[in-house]
Amino acid sequence: MDKSQIKTQKFIIKYFTEIMIKGTTAKRQMIAQVYNNLVNLLSRISSDIQIKKFFDKVEIVCPIEVVDQVRTKLLDTPGIEQILEALQFDNMNTLDDIKVKVNEMMADEIKGKTFVIRAKRTGTQDFKSTNIEQTVGGYMLAMNPETKGVALKNAEVTINIELEHTKLNIITKKHMGLRGFPIGTQGSIISLMSGGFDSTVASYLTMKRGIKTHFIFFNLGGIAHEIGVKQVAYYLWNKFGSSHRVSFISVPFDDVVTEIFKSVSQPYMGVMLKRLMLTASEKIANSMGIDALVTGESVAQVSSQTLRNLALIDQCTNKLVLRPLAMMSKPDIIDIAYKIGTRRFAESMPEYCGVISKNPVTHGSYERMEKEAKAFDYSILDESVKKSVFVNVDEIDQDVNEIGQMEIITDLNSGDYTVIDIRQTPDCIETSCETLKIPFYELKNELKKLPQDKTYLFYCDKGIMSQLHAQYLRDSEGYTNIKVYRPEIK
Repeated sequence: MDKSQIKTQKFIIKYFTEIMIKGTTAKRQMIAQVYNNLVNLLSRISSDIQIKKFFDKVEIVCPIEVVDQVRTKLLDTPGIEQILEALQFDNMNTLDDIKVKVNEMMADEIKGKTFVIRAKRTGTQDFKSTNIEQTVGGYMLAMNPETKGVALKNAEVTINIELEHTKLNIITKKHMGLRGFPIGTQGSIISLMSGGFDSTVASYLTMKRGIKTHFIFFNLGGIAHEIGVKQVAYYLWNKFGSSHRVSFISVPFDDVVTEIFKSVSQPYMGVMLKRLMLTASEKIANSMGIDALVTGESVAQVSSQTLRNLALIDQCTNKLVLRPLAMMSKPDIIDIAYKIGTRRFAESMPEYCGVISKNPVTHGSYERMEKEAKAFDYSILDESVKKSVFVNVDEIDQDVNEIGQMEIITDLNSGDYTVIDIRQTPDCIETSCETLKIPFYELKNELKKLPQDKTYLFYCDKGIMSQLHAQYLRDSEGYTNIKVYRPEIK
């Protein structure tokens, strides 16, 4: 059989190891959550995807046309230890059936190479796994003179097959999953997001651990900074947490900063700002029924993150404050950001002017902190919390439209345009005009090199990232020749 004639692809999902050692009730709950999350995520890709849950795995059969999309989503879904790609065949009743089918599908893989067969079986058969390995291996050796032979150790090609009763699975690829617990099993948290390396990595780690992660942003830098943080929040949610709906909360903090400058001594301004952010987050967490907060703070990274100052900061809240990066170095954090795709966002995040202390205290006094805190007018903080704006992360594109609508072009024949495909890994798109490929993280530098007498249309898959980046560049850099290209769905 020609592999190109295969119409479906099977994935076998192995649960995260820690799930399998849980007690019966907890394990059952987590397995059900993995399954429910996958149903939710994959149904958006295709209604033809079939998903079956078992006590030790999930099996997914999808049309061959959506294999790449399904694989990508599985690799980014918490709760999965391993992903196996397999070719599935039914009615494999005898060793002869099995050996012929495996050779038919895998002969090309062993040309000029050593190989070995590894088999597992479940069900009642009149042969053992070793019989499968010996029979298939001997048959393939005889049928493929181009091979270099069988090697039980250090083979160049390992062909893994699994027989379940009369159903044969030929494993073609293996991938390590994201691991962690499925989102929805560990409660909810609010992540204090600045959009930089630390807060984005901290948010990823809570999502990976199965925690439904909401985002809170304290706006000190205006619209451009808020849009920048919304970009990365949407990215994180869409990539790792879109099985559940979460909120993005924007809190205006300009008046709070003004009051800090009025009432707080210079050395304590940075610590006080962090305390006020936690206090505001606690108020919002209470309104949402959430018990914990997460920050990207790392011990000794800056003056406000010494052990004493972190202790002073935590005094202001009764909430559990998680700091998953507490013992990580900056290079380690940046490495994770690169791996998960947030490094480009952090590097292009607009600068903003926050609270900069002169001679900031590194070992604050409890008594002095209490004095500084009493001098602050907390009615200003309360007013800022009241002005907080909540938006569902999946509706960020609509929210950005309300902030400042970028013109959307659906018909390329309506003007003289150049389309810029801003996707990180762009596929080919058919347009009737000039098309450039500039990933979103290079836009700021590359756009200034282009002729400014042209009109540029930003394009991405769903129109959200193009809307956000166009809005940001217009507001922060002053471009007036940018629009968004969103083709009409036919």
